[in-house]
Amino acid sequence: MPRGVKKIDLPQKTCATCGKPFVWRKKWEKVWAEVRYCSERCKGDRPKRR
Repeated sequence: MPRGVKKIDLPQKTCATCGKPFVWRKKWEKVWAEVRYCSERCKGDRPKRR
């Protein structure tokens, strides 16, 4: 019997930079509410505030 949760059942968000959907990751477990970007690359490409 498989353990864990299926990827389709995990929470999902949309990246603020590229607009693509991404799913929950174990490393984001404690900070999921603050996660806005799917990757470090998208985080670096975000528009700068002035």
